[in-house]
Amino acid sequence: MDQSQPEAAGAHARPIRAAEIIAIGTELTVGETTDTNSGELARSLVAHGVAVTRVTDLPDHQPTVVETLLAALARADLVACTGGLGPTPDDLTRESVAEALGEELTVDPDALGWLEGLWARRHQPFPAANVKQAWVIPSATTLPNPHGTAPGWWVDRPDGRVIVLLPGPPRELGPMWRDVVLPRLVERGVGDDSDVRTLRLTGIGESQVVDRLGEPLLRRSNPVVATYARHEAVDVRISARAEDGRTALEVGDEAEAAVLGILGEHVWARGDTSWAAALGEALAARGWTLATAERGTEGALVALLRGMPALRRAEVIGSGPEPQERASSTGEFELREAERVRAAGSADVGLAIRVRSAGQDTAVHVGVVAPSGRHAERRLAFMGGRQGADRAAIAAAAVLQTFLRR
Repeated sequence: MDQSQPEAAGAHARPIRAAEIIAIGTELTVGETTDTNSGELARSLVAHGVAVTRVTDLPDHQPTVVETLLAALARADLVACTGGLGPTPDDLTRESVAEALGEELTVDPDALGWLEGLWARRHQPFPAANVKQAWVIPSATTLPNPHGTAPGWWVDRPDGRVIVLLPGPPRELGPMWRDVVLPRLVERGVGDDSDVRTLRLTGIGESQVVDRLGEPLLRRSNPVVATYARHEAVDVRISARAEDGRTALEVGDEAEAAVLGILGEHVWARGDTSWAAALGEALAARGWTLATAERGTEGALVALLRGMPALRRAEVIGSGPEPQERASSTGEFELREAERVRAAGSADVGLAIRVRSAGQDTAVHVGVVAPSGRHAERRLAFMGGRQGADRAAIAAAAVLQTFLRR
């Protein structure tokens, strides 16, 4: 397939600063499939200084796609379309782009030869329906897809705008975006001088974060400081751009210092770091391994720590009647449990957690035993039931991380 980049008139005169993402597929608009591609593309673009101004999910309906595409081209420097590149009659993305741009579809012989080769290697006849996957318009070049049968498109417009067509399956879209499209965009001139960073917080709710940061900081246009309530953290995202002779990095550093001055005690990680990754790194730095025992959480802790290489043993024990021994709030029971599971797993660190109902919330009892000492702590997790158990697991992870930091 032709992987060269055409030199369209004015193609290098327009830097890519604003983008729209259009996800095409009826399965998205009827709820059968969740659109995860748009989020991945948006995060990648924003990290490169591009403002993503709209994300749209559309059905496989050509007039709707054409109308949306023309409107996006009037607003954005880049329009990235995902999905609708298969061989079936309802895969209409190529036809929609051709109609919107007033160009004729023809067969790209290189793309067709590549497709025919895929079937020849399998010793199977080439289906006539797949010929449409080799279609192209004069202003487009095909993009290689080593993980599927749907080549993408790169389309240069005379005014320097760009349209990119990407396949819908994430395992195909991801490599094509990272290995082919993004390098071309960077070469074209993508984004402004920008800096994006995320601080992950625990032990505090989003409304409390907003209240403590205050409106003057949260309403600034540069940097933009925003809060997001995630499953395992409250994230504070700082998006900065160059201004008044200062680099984006300098603007971001100043804002981060202000946030840390207010909320630094609650920050446990950066970026998209998970609890498994954060605790795994802290344990690996000491050469330690971990064993856990949890009671009454329905496995919330082991789910939170899934994939951690340092985890040697994980016990999930159902809740039951509270023996007097366990009812104590001194933490001795949790410390004994931590010591027991530590020995059973031949691990360096034992972490034990026990939860019980506390009205509408969840009482969390945590014990940690390690070569450096022992620590017991009681916390209260907001909400009960499954949500309370999940928050209890996060509380236990936070207790362990604080212990390791000491």
